Amino acid sequence: MNSNILKWALRIIAAIILLQTLYFKFTGAPESIYIFTTMGIEPWGRIGSGVVELIASILLLIPRTTWLGAALALGTILGAIASHLFVLGIEVQGDGGQLFMLAVVVAICSAALLWMEWAAVSNFIKTRKF
Repeated sequence: MNSNILKWALRIIAAIILLQTLYFKFTGAPESIYIFTTMGIEPWGRIGSGVVELIASILLLIPRTTWLGAALALGTILGAIASHLFVLGIEVQGDGGQLFMLAVVVAICSAALLWMEWAAVSNFIKTRKF
């Protein structure tokens, strides 16, 4: 039972963080435009990453697809972390590193969920014919 509570906590934390950033990405908030312009992928990178994060959030909250949402979220968020480390810096426009720390939290939650759901991932891989 404790494992189930932990899984739900990790799902909810990651999904809430991913979902709360969508407002800024989809409304074209100045901070979001700055980030994606600095990376040279405005507006398509901003909108595209928002769509991917929305899909990941939905998949995270459906128990049967949690592993898929976690994989999608982890892949996306590792790109965000790399962007902070190599292009943007930890602190963006005086945010005190808040965006970076939220990305790290999503990465940790997603990685933990993937590890906890490894049986589902393994089963998916085994049943596919490549």
